[in-house]
Amino acid sequence: MPIYEYNCEKCDKKFEILIMGSDKPECPCCGNVKVNRLMSSCGFVSKGSGGETVSSTAGASSCTGCSSTNCSSCGV
Repeated sequence: MPIYEYNCEKCDKKFEILIMGSDKPECPCCGNVKVNRLMSSCGFVSKGSGGETVSSTAGASSCTGCSSTNCSSCGV
């Protein structure tokens, strides 16, 4: 089951939670169920043609400020 990152609409607390099946996330700070799932950066290793490491995390890429859901939209 995946761990998702959320932001509470009431207290603005950011938290991570393991979601099992049809469970609904709830803020651990205030108990509010009105939460927004955040886009989390994931770790990965990309190898170049010579085997060198090109990037080790999504945050290390040149698109760190991009809010697009399609990486080809910025032309990088």
